This record gives sequence, structure tokens and C-alpha cells, in this order.
Amino acid sequence: MRSTNTSLSLLHQAIDGNDAEAWNRLTRIYSPLLNGWLRSVGVRASDAEDLIQEVLLVVARHLKDFEHNGRIGAFRSWLRVILANRVKDYWRSRKHQAIAPGGTDWGTRIMMLTDEDSDASREWNLEHDRKVVDQLLGEIRPRFADMTWEAFHRQVFGGQRADQVAAALGMPISSVYVARSRVLSALRIEAKGLVEEDPTV
Repeated sequence: MRSTNTSLSLLHQAIDGNDAEAWNRLTRIYSPLLNGWLRSVGVRASDAEDLIQEVLLVVARHLKDFEHNGRIGAFRSWLRVILANRVKDYWRSRKHQAIAPGGTDWGTRIMMLTDEDSDASREWNLEHDRKVVDQLLGEIRPRFADMTWEAFHRQVFGGQRADQVAAALGMPISSVYVARSRVLSALRIEAKGLVEEDPTV
């Protein structure tokens, strides 16, 4: 948890307020997720960027008070509530209700998002982990040679056995296993504190 390479330490670095790169990384990781949810509750594209910045500003102001209590999904749950509250304020300021996809009005969907046991919150959890992992994979990709990455990707996301990957890429099977292990290790370090479940499941 103390390593400067872990995502929990990434949160700690952002708390300090002096690490611009840590904050920029958090912004890069979370903006796509927040944008998708804002659009799903009827926020106009022209307003979504401002609301993303508002959500992240709340995170910046209160991150120092955030305690990672060891529960799975502690940070994503905290962020979910911040998002829901900012969207409530957004629609109140416009004095009308938008209709979310599927015919659910924004109030119902946002209230569901504040309920940890609702379908909307479960959807948030799944999408949070998927999109955060996607962003983290993009960040760690430059650390690995093309062959190493391909061997990892074929096994973890392509469902190929190690012997199949070895034959297809002309690699020793031991190197195929090492490639998978190295990339997964890097991903799990980056995902710690943000995605507590195994990020490849």
C-alpha cells in the first residue's frame, strides 16, 4: 500500500495536491466513466465536461477526508454518491426532468444510484471496474514489448491456452507464462485501491 506504484498511493499523491501528474492520471482514468453515466441520465454533451470537472473538484476537495476502509469498492462507491449528488443539483437547476434511456426519469435513476443495493449501483460497479481497467491497461501498455503484450492479451482476453499462444507467436511456452504474469502483476498493482476484485475476471 505504501509503494508509489500502487493506485492507492495514487490517491494519496492526489490528496497532497502537489502532484499534478497524479491528479492528471485520476482525471484520465475516470473521465470516460463519468461521461458515460452523465449522458445516460440525459445530461447534454455540452454540459457533460463541466459536470465532470465539478465531480472531480468535489473529489479533490474531499479526497483528504476519504478513508479507504478496506471494503471492496470503497472508492468507487464514494465516487458514485458524489456523481449522483452533482447530477441531482444539475437537474434541479434546470427545473425539469429528463428522461433516461428506457423511459426511466432521471430522478428515479439517480435515486437508484444512491442506493448501494440497486440495479443501477450494480451496473455502476461493473462499468466502473471495466472502464478503469481499460484505462489502466492503456497506461501500462508502453511498459511492455509488443510480443509480451500480445502473449498476455491472447491468454487473458482471447481465451487461448499458453501452448496455443506459444505456437502462434513462436515463443517458448515458459516465456508465454512469464508474459501473462508480468502484465497481470503490473495491472493488479495499478488497480489496487481502485478495483479491488481481480481486474481480469
